[in-house]
Amino acid sequence: MMLNSNRLASALLVIGLASFAGGALATTPHSTDDHGAAVQELTLDQGKRWPTDEPLRQGMNDIRTAMAAAFPQIHMGQFTSEQYGALAARVRERIDHIFANCRLPEEADAQLHVILTDIGEGADAMGSQSDRLGGAMQVIQAIEAYGRHFDHPDWGKPQSL
Repeated sequence: MMLNSNRLASALLVIGLASFAGGALATTPHSTDDHGAAVQELTLDQGKRWPTDEPLRQGMNDIRTAMAAAFPQIHMGQFTSEQYGALAARVRERIDHIFANCRLPEEADAQLHVILTDIGEGADAMGSQSDRLGGAMQVIQAIEAYGRHFDHPDWGKPQSL
């Protein structure tokens, strides 16, 4: 699998930022009625990052760790269909866990939906035959956006895999 240079450069930049800077709705029924109003664009909370709770932090750490571990093989075009499927399932499971356990104030939750929607759409693409690399990039970009918009202690520290 060959990557065009612009896409590769973007992916490398985003994974680098996501690694150091620190999403479709879950497959189970879930609506914005349960968790605040629909939001179309990420914003800060009056210039500050939104609060987080332990289930959200754990879920996002798990997603970031899974993506960081897979990225070298994805980058080299060596990630198999089965590996993409397993990664997509892991990401989707973590999204479901976040939705089931995360309890944020309404405005923060609405912002989180933007990120989890992007992560979920990326996971769906990784699990399909359509655009697996594009899906991985979408998840990575959403992870990076999470770090910019949510107050997650130690998110900016490098991960040890």
